[in-house]
Amino acid sequence: MTAGSGIVHQEMPTGDENGNLWGFQLWANLPASHKTIEPRYQKIKSSKIPELLMEKGLKVRIICGDVNGIEGSVREIVTDPEYIDVTVPAEEKFSHITIPGHTVFAYVIEGKRYFDEGRELCAFETEGKRYIDPSENCAIGPGNVILYRDGDFIEVIAREKGVKFLLISGKPIGEPVAWYGPIVMNTQEELKTAFE
Repeated sequence: MTAGSGIVHQEMPTGDENGNLWGFQLWANLPASHKTIEPRYQKIKSSKIPELLMEKGLKVRIICGDVNGIEGSVREIVTDPEYIDVTVPAEEKFSHITIPGHTVFAYVIEGKRYFDEGRELCAFETEGKRYIDPSENCAIGPGNVILYRDGDFIEVIAREKGVKFLLISGKPIGEPVAWYGPIVMNTQEELKTAFE
C-alpha cells in the first residue's frame, strides 16, 4: 500500500484456530516529492510471490526486488526496496549482491547465522546489557536485526540447524522526519496540513 495523499484501509487478519498470528510489516517513508502522490494498493497473494530454489537447498522468496533476474511481485516503490525471505540449510552459505549506497539490514526469524567478516554490526545482550561486536565470529539468533555497512554484497553462513531471515534494503532519502500517528512528513507544519 502506498498511502500518498491518504487512503482508508483496515487490516483484519484472523490467525490460526487460537487467534495467534505471526507476520511482518515493512513501512517505507516517501521522499518529500512523493508525500502526496495518488494512493494505491497492491494485493499480492502468497501464491504469487516468486520462489527461487537454488543449489544445496537454498530457498529465496522474492517479495520485492530482483534476485538472479527474477523480479518480486511488489513493484514500483519509489525508494527501490528489496524485500526477500531467505532460507539457508544447515552449514550452507548464501551470497547476494546489494546496491552500494542503499541501507541493508537482515531480520533473523529462525536459527542462527554468521555474517560477513568485518562488515556487520552485531548487537547482543548479556546480563541485561546490550553490546555491539564487529567481530567475524558473531552468530545472531531469532528476533535480532543486523544493519550492514555500505558495500556491494552480503554473505551469510548458517549454523548446524540452518537459518531463515528477511533481507531488506532500500535507497535512503536523507530527509527530516516529522511523525505523528500514521502520518510521516518532513516538518511539523506539513503534519498539521496533512491532518487538516
